[in-house]
Amino acid sequence: MQIYLDYSATTPVRAEAMALMQQVMTEQWGNPSSLHQWGQRAATVLETAREQVAELLQAVPDSIVFTSGGTESNNLAIWGIAQQYTIPQHLIISSVEHSAISEPVRLLEKWGWQVTRLPVDAHGRVDPNDLQAALRRNTVLVSIIYGQSEVGTLQPIETLGQIVRDHGALFHTDAVQVAGRIPINLQQLPVDLLSVSSHKLYGPQGAGALYVRPGVELHPLLKGGGQEFKLRSGTQAVPLIAGFGQAAVLAAQEMISEIPRLIRLRDRLFDRLADVPILVPTGDRLHRLPHHVSFHLSHADSETLSGQTIVRQMNLAGIGISSGSACHSGKLVPSPVLLAMGLSDRLAKTGIRLTLGRHTTDADIDWTAMVLKQVLKRLASEPLLSSTSR
Repeated sequence: MQIYLDYSATTPVRAEAMALMQQVMTEQWGNPSSLHQWGQRAATVLETAREQVAELLQAVPDSIVFTSGGTESNNLAIWGIAQQYTIPQHLIISSVEHSAISEPVRLLEKWGWQVTRLPVDAHGRVDPNDLQAALRRNTVLVSIIYGQSEVGTLQPIETLGQIVRDHGALFHTDAVQVAGRIPINLQQLPVDLLSVSSHKLYGPQGAGALYVRPGVELHPLLKGGGQEFKLRSGTQAVPLIAGFGQAAVLAAQEMISEIPRLIRLRDRLFDRLADVPILVPTGDRLHRLPHHVSFHLSHADSETLSGQTIVRQMNLAGIGISSGSACHSGKLVPSPVLLAMGLSDRLAKTGIRLTLGRHTTDADIDWTAMVLKQVLKRLASEPLLSSTSR
């Protein structure tokens, strides 16, 4: 039995998106910047996809800048603002950002920028009061992740964005895990820049977008032909963008029914594993991505109890999950997100994540829970299941 529960890492491309991409590659393969009919057919595909992604986000089409994915969108947001200043300024991020935010910010810090990293509570959530206190006269940008990929916590983006807007700074959010899973209305949300990625919502890898609120000025990362409103030079990957647009349409259509289904399956998995004392849920159970389940171990006295070990054992059983820790130069590195949430170095190596998708069933949930219990029981040095174990 093969069960994929790593939908936060990537999703399978929908058949409808693949069919459209094949059509575009066969019939509308021109350069969309060309004025002849071949180019204009491709340009029509491109602008249709722009409208489709804009509709998913409730934004105007001209605010959508196509990129290669979430990482580029995040970098364009950070560097696009920072490059406008010859004198280093102040920016704010959370302590649980994706590396596509934290790494460029770390480089800016080396170049003299002042950086505030907001703490989070034990559930990974930012306190709006901390943001308010951190703002300075020279704060030019705040970037706070919308939905945390490792622990599933949703931030109070509307409240945070309004605080930043009232202060007069710009606000960016990495919504890669949120777009297509939770409704986003950028006509109402106080956000200036927002990153999305195609392959998180059943579109192809290699396509993404940055929403840029009309009136916000950015400096491009790439210099050249001036495509994408002069913000992203280079001939657009029209087939990939077409697939992205098709996936966005389907996500918007199915979201109302898919959200409650995923929440039910998510909570079913939490419930099935509630009798395993060694498994401690991570993230905020109330303010949480609908498809996201995550844990760390309550204790870890042995190297055999790392998150990566559990992932490998689950893979041997035909179940795909993921771990927040990483291996660098042969050494297991604790998850920065779990460290920011107050876990010790050792426990921060024990995080696991199971993320659900449109193909996940009740049977998948029940089988996964049973197998994970067996894996933990085999790996642990003491009994894991309580006397009420089913």
